[in-house]
Amino acid sequence: MKAIVLKTPGGVENLVLEDIAVPVLKEDEVLVKVKAISINPVDATLRKNDDFLRLVLHLERDHKPVILGWDISGVVEQTGKAVTQFRKGDEVFGMVNFTGHGKAYAEYVAAPESHLALKPASISHEEAAAATLAPLTAWQTLVHLAGVTAGDKVLIHSAAGGVGHYAVQIAKHLGAYVIGTSSAANKDFILELGADEHIDYSKQRFEELVKDADLVVDSVRDASHLERSLQSVKNRGKLISLVMFPDERVSRIALMSRKFLYRMEVASDGKDMQAIAGLLEKGHLRSHISKTFGFDEMRQAHQLIESGHTRGKIVLTV
Repeated sequence: MKAIVLKTPGGVENLVLEDIAVPVLKEDEVLVKVKAISINPVDATLRKNDDFLRLVLHLERDHKPVILGWDISGVVEQTGKAVTQFRKGDEVFGMVNFTGHGKAYAEYVAAPESHLALKPASISHEEAAAATLAPLTAWQTLVHLAGVTAGDKVLIHSAAGGVGHYAVQIAKHLGAYVIGTSSAANKDFILELGADEHIDYSKQRFEELVKDADLVVDSVRDASHLERSLQSVKNRGKLISLVMFPDERVSRIALMSRKFLYRMEVASDGKDMQAIAGLLEKGHLRSHISKTFGFDEMRQAHQLIESGHTRGKIVLTV
């Protein structure tokens, strides 16, 4: 089968298309013939950083081949002996083995059945592949960690991005009053997703406009930004960072101001994928795909995700 192998951590030139063996299934796995995959900023981060790569993929130093990615949509080709939920021919999607070695950049992926859900017939494989790591992060943040309920005020940073555009839709589905930050160019997009207000981060200080949020979701990798976000949280409200652990200073401020501060860690979960599938099927959630590449254009896709200015998701067809 064709797979994109990371020869060594570094630039996009180290992503190489190769022929490798089709994976052998464990008893609780299904073999998925992949139709589409999506990529995330973390893919590019791992590609460049050897220590982070080994940590997140749980790899030994001499492990070969290294195949990035976790987000897939495709068709079940084969099932392990212990599999009960799926059968050959089922269309499925999910985030496979995160954290761990998902090996999604391939024509065939061995995936635990507990990480997958049936793909709604009403959406394409491209839309389904997009709706994996990013909405799982949003769902687990808003539902499990924050416990958002109707009437909560939720401030979502980078609301036009991969996680952000799903977070806006899920928060609105839960009945929250949603405020999204982005550049002015994405204002209409964020409001169309259902946000009640938009803040242009380049011209407005969000912490001066919002001081009573029940929840702030921060996806900016900057300690000073996290401290500013804390100012927008009301007493006993929550601030959740998607990308960084708060330093001692910010943690102390949160404690002194009686606010809760968390670092979100997304995990593969088939039940959560089923919940997302239900939202997609009913039209309560949609994937915005900013660019679709061919499988052999992975290098270009990585360059685009590294720009940090994509709207929604980047998808590749296999």
